[in-house]
Amino acid sequence: MNHKKTAKIVGLGTYLPKKVLTNFDLEKMVDTSDEWIKTRTGIRERRIAEKGTATSELAYMAAKSAIKNAGLRPKDIELIIVATITPDMQFPSTSCMVQKKLGAFSAACFDIGAACSGFIYGMNIAREFLANGTYKNALIIGAELLSTIVDWSDRNTCILFGDGAGAAVLVPSKSNGIISTYLGADGRDSELLTLPGGGSRFPATYETLNNKLHFLKMSGNEVFKMAVRIMADAVNKALSKCNLTCKDIDCLIPHQANIRIIKSVAKRISLCDEKVYINLERYGNMSSASTAVALAEAVKTGRIKKGDIVALVAFGSGLTWGASVLKW
Repeated sequence: MNHKKTAKIVGLGTYLPKKVLTNFDLEKMVDTSDEWIKTRTGIRERRIAEKGTATSELAYMAAKSAIKNAGLRPKDIELIIVATITPDMQFPSTSCMVQKKLGAFSAACFDIGAACSGFIYGMNIAREFLANGTYKNALIIGAELLSTIVDWSDRNTCILFGDGAGAAVLVPSKSNGIISTYLGADGRDSELLTLPGGGSRFPATYETLNNKLHFLKMSGNEVFKMAVRIMADAVNKALSKCNLTCKDIDCLIPHQANIRIIKSVAKRISLCDEKVYINLERYGNMSSASTAVALAEAVKTGRIKKGDIVALVAFGSGLTWGASVLKW
């Protein structure tokens, strides 16, 4: 490790919208079937926020729970990082909106746009601030309203995504916590997963609306192949940085994108199914929220216990990827 200090998680929280959209519901919307979706993705249902909901609202609910579980008050929080690709608006940052809802006015705030890798990126940005003494604690939130950017007439993408939020409170630590990290990116393949419209390249016009540029676009087969290879490599590199191997992992928390990707990654690193936490069937792909929610659930259900070695890994648009090894 590069620091005498690192950071550990002292509070976790999640928020999932109440509305459930099943594969059978999707059968009525597009040309697909429950069996086709389950076989190819492993997803049975996903959560969808009510119309008019904003990402900051989901983030706030998860954050409130995480802060309470950490034994802190909102006014104690010194840094808020929100990882999201579905911000409330271009600016101000969603983190500032969450700060306002929490009343956490002592905190510095910013967003990061690392897509599905966002929670891992955010957690390790926070670790640097905490390890060097800049802040005494940090609130990291992965929150997404992917239902707002999905083309519900595109059967190849609308079946994959859901809404949700997960949050973690981190504090400095001299022992347990994040013991290694490996982050990476490759912009040469940025076109494989995009939201073209709404930015400076394609600002909103009648043409961008007619061409559906304000919906998510994905080259699924290419992303699948790269995700398997890069996620497995990222786990191995993060482990090697702390002199551990895959045999030392007690629980792997992978990004919940596709059951075939998850199983292929586990096979590549010779990890048995019992050591891999999966909640994909209930939530689908929630981008930056996926690993945060899965981690919180794994802890709550006892899949992760004190002293366990936990590996988080994710891969997403950018392309970006990241893996973290934690001693719980």
